Amino acid sequence: MMIFEWIVGVLFGAVLLAALARRLGAPYPVFLALGGIGLAFVPAVPNLVLDPDLALALFLAPVLLDAGYDTSVRDLRTHWRPIAGLAFGAVVATTAAVAVVVKWLVPDMPWAACIVLGAVVAPPDAVAALSVLRHVSLPHRLTTILRGESLLNDAGSLLIYRLGVTAAVSGTFSVAEIGPTFVVGILGSLVAGPVLAFLYSAATRPVADAPSVIVLQFVAAFGIWIGAEQVHLSGVLTVVTFAITVARIAPGHTPPRTRIVSYAVWDTAVFVLNVLAFVLIGLQIGPILERLTRAQQISYALVGAAVFLTVVVVRLAWVLPAAHLARLGADATETRDRGLSAGIAVSWAGMRGIVTIATALALPEGEPGFPYRDLIVLTAFCVIIGTLTIQGLTLRLLLAQLGLEDDDPVGREVGHGRTEAFRAALKTLEDAGDTPSEALRQEFRIALEEAESRDTGFAAEALPADAARRRAIEAARDRVLALRRSGEIGDDAYYVLEEEFDWAEMNATPRGEN
Repeated sequence: MMIFEWIVGVLFGAVLLAALARRLGAPYPVFLALGGIGLAFVPAVPNLVLDPDLALALFLAPVLLDAGYDTSVRDLRTHWRPIAGLAFGAVVATTAAVAVVVKWLVPDMPWAACIVLGAVVAPPDAVAALSVLRHVSLPHRLTTILRGESLLNDAGSLLIYRLGVTAAVSGTFSVAEIGPTFVVGILGSLVAGPVLAFLYSAATRPVADAPSVIVLQFVAAFGIWIGAEQVHLSGVLTVVTFAITVARIAPGHTPPRTRIVSYAVWDTAVFVLNVLAFVLIGLQIGPILERLTRAQQISYALVGAAVFLTVVVVRLAWVLPAAHLARLGADATETRDRGLSAGIAVSWAGMRGIVTIATALALPEGEPGFPYRDLIVLTAFCVIIGTLTIQGLTLRLLLAQLGLEDDDPVGREVGHGRTEAFRAALKTLEDAGDTPSEALRQEFRIALEEAESRDTGFAAEALPADAARRRAIEAARDRVLALRRSGEIGDDAYYVLEEEFDWAEMNATPRGEN
């Protein structure tokens, strides 16, 4: 019971920290990381240890499926050069630089373990960066690059990570023996993900109720990851390609009620997984420090600081050179100064988070365990804390100083799409002669006339009668609530009406007010 009460307290504390982060316009993982530090020094904290074999599946499978579902294939294709440069080139450069620095500071540490540490701290985390970017106007191109990098860099870092772990545990490593297996695994993952997506979509299409659909989504996330790892495919690539493919198939077959509930559940799941990840790594810091002498604590802290500086400097050195600046600008007319500002913004958005935590926690422990596991976990935590606090808390201010403005390409596409949608809706009503259809036709006509009167030709985000509709719904809701309080209608009837009003209000409320 004590552990249950402790978990409830942790989740409640995480909600408060997230609320504080939103109020300050900072990424909530910053405050989760600081909370993890606090837990490391709280006495009588339950000793929660996660099986290393489950760490990657638990933390990465749902997070990657959620991120993959929201990924734009068109944007990935358009910006593939800078995304590939960051997702693979920057990961390799960071891993190599960290390995060299750590080997220099800790000569007795095996090269394989140094490489594993480099792979652990190499991939930035999109959850942290994007939670800041929601509060600033960053060019859509840069946001797309950061999203694409975060989605694909996990594959590159985990590939290096697994090679390093295999070499460190077995004591031997042969590219000739392992290389072909990994190449086949990567190619197989790129095929297996889409194939499984089509099979999943066909098999789950008859399922209509939201709870069953959502449970099947989580089953797919974990099942595909575990199955891919069992047959030596890449769990990351398989899950990501599965999610991207499902996102192209599902919208035409998913009921609106299910989609709305599903989005809310997945947002909550990703938040809870971030909380759990920071709590678990925070709980490991205390025992690690207790096992170390004072001299070892200072030595490990210096290694953590050196690796943090290496991670930041390598990203800056990779992104800023002129050969890459042209890839980050909005278009060919952009000035060199603007390109430099874009490079600085992308460089400083390289915060580490849940992927680094998951790979650190997944290292084997016990006897014989993984060489220098304590150093790797502690260093990973130092890098997470350093990047989240120093970069995370200053990113918003930096972006404001850089003066990067978004020309809102998404808004333009939304306006164009809305106008075309209104035209299609009006066309379907033209043949109907009943009074309700005529009233609705009139509303769409007014909306299209307003859109055509603008230079852009884009329709507004609300229909003409939406404001009046919201006022009417509010009055209806108040009246029904009064009937419930007076006892004229019961709770069951009230909940049915409440759901009807909720759907009507969501339909009448522009996206920005939701």
